[in-house]
Amino acid sequence: MADGYHGGLGVLLDGRRLSPVQRRIAHYLSEHLDEAIFQSSVELAERAGVSQPSVTRFAMVLGFAGYPELRQALRPLVLGGGDAGAVAQPQESLLRGAIDCEIRNLALVRERLAAFPLKELGEQLAATEPLPVLGLRVSCGLATTFAYYARRIHPDVRLLTHGGSELADGLHAARRAGAEWLVAVVLPRYPREAVQALEYAEKLGLRVAAITDKPDFPAEVVLDAPVSDRLVFDSHAAPLALAMALVEAMADAAPLRTQARLEEYERMTDETGTFLPGDLP
Repeated sequence: MADGYHGGLGVLLDGRRLSPVQRRIAHYLSEHLDEAIFQSSVELAERAGVSQPSVTRFAMVLGFAGYPELRQALRPLVLGGGDAGAVAQPQESLLRGAIDCEIRNLALVRERLAAFPLKELGEQLAATEPLPVLGLRVSCGLATTFAYYARRIHPDVRLLTHGGSELADGLHAARRAGAEWLVAVVLPRYPREAVQALEYAEKLGLRVAAITDKPDFPAEVVLDAPVSDRLVFDSHAAPLALAMALVEAMADAAPLRTQARLEEYERMTDETGTFLPGDLP
């Protein structure tokens, strides 16, 4: 979490995964540290747009008994010759830091591409029908994108983005229809229901391939890519790139089917006028 935060504040945040509310507090402190060291927890909460208990929990996450103790630890950065100028961070610098973090994440995925079993997994997923794809809460977006493109080249992709009994029904129906694999997108914060669903999927006999940020995630095949947590909410450029690489591997595994389905799709969109011709006016 410390990338983009400098000095003593960065040290305090180093290695800690903060909730979106806690990130708002951290961002406020990074931009207004000279004011924050004189504010009460109530005043800080009002300025940062959070609740007072959230400020207290933030301080405790950093290892302090409460906000007064955190404030006392931060004061030397401003009053005692600390690098206050480095801690103060304008919004543009914050955004640049977030983009820099994504660039590093993408570079890491590029360096590790040879270590991922993309070719072998692509062959397995291309051969299984149907192919269920699971993604709950924040993971729903990436799961939907993966499923959208996979449907262009695979005859039966089933997207599962709702929990409860509907999720269990979807997994059971896919297995009964002949599914052998489940692609699961599980990104932070990790829904308890998603982990339980994967346990149920394994009981059904489904093999699980997980797109996640945790290399030790409990799945048969793990495609892990780091997420950026520099902003209030995570961004997922690296997991998205890895997911698209998996779609590419699926396409390469069944080239004739891929070509036929893509050509059929183009004919359909031409006949129905799905897309505007050329560029936007």
